[in-house]
Amino acid sequence: MLHSWDLSTGVDGPGTRFVAFLAGCPLRCLYCHNPDTWHLRDGRRTTADEIVQEAAKYTEFIRASGGGATISGGEPLLQPNLTGELLHRFKHELGLHTALDTSGFLGSRATNALLADTDLVLLDIKSWDRALHRHLTGQRLAPTLDFARRLAGLGTEVWVRFVLVPGLTDLPENIEGVAAFAATLGNVARVDVLPFHKLGTAKWRALGLEFTLADAPTPTRDQVAAARAVFAAHGLNAV
Repeated sequence: MLHSWDLSTGVDGPGTRFVAFLAGCPLRCLYCHNPDTWHLRDGRRTTADEIVQEAAKYTEFIRASGGGATISGGEPLLQPNLTGELLHRFKHELGLHTALDTSGFLGSRATNALLADTDLVLLDIKSWDRALHRHLTGQRLAPTLDFARRLAGLGTEVWVRFVLVPGLTDLPENIEGVAAFAATLGNVARVDVLPFHKLGTAKWRALGLEFTLADAPTPTRDQVAAARAVFAAHGLNAV
């Protein structure tokens, strides 16, 4: 079940990328900007052939930019068979750099073969505080950390993504926890500190859902810089 696809630059991995957004996600993040991808029914039934054929139209342009293909969502590991086939074919048929954008919560569904075809994992670590993680996502943190350790054991390149929400995820001890953990892995090439935004508010309203962070402030430049400094203090490349 495919929600949509797009061409993006700089936000879904290096270079210009073909991004396939798969439908369905087991998390219910309070700051989600794509709540219209939560359910499998939010997508349309398709095949790997159709998606690969679409990506193939842009391969020359993608290669020229040093880009590749990213599987995102939703949560792509909710559909591990489709995700695995796409990664394999993007890499071996189209010769593209591959990336998997995931919360890691369903990391146990990723086979070793799937990960062997993955050049980069964009791993969202929502919070270090377990209770806060449950509040933010509705799910446990432990599976994400287990997946991160597994990727470290395989030597897979990881970019950690951390959303900075003032009043929620910005406590110094919370940021310190994520940073200290990421620094132990040895395969984290980059940390993206992502400022909380409200660009998905209209989608929540259209779906009849309450966006509980509607009144939450967006972080200031100084707050973002301070968070990046915590990661940098652990020897991580924070951007």
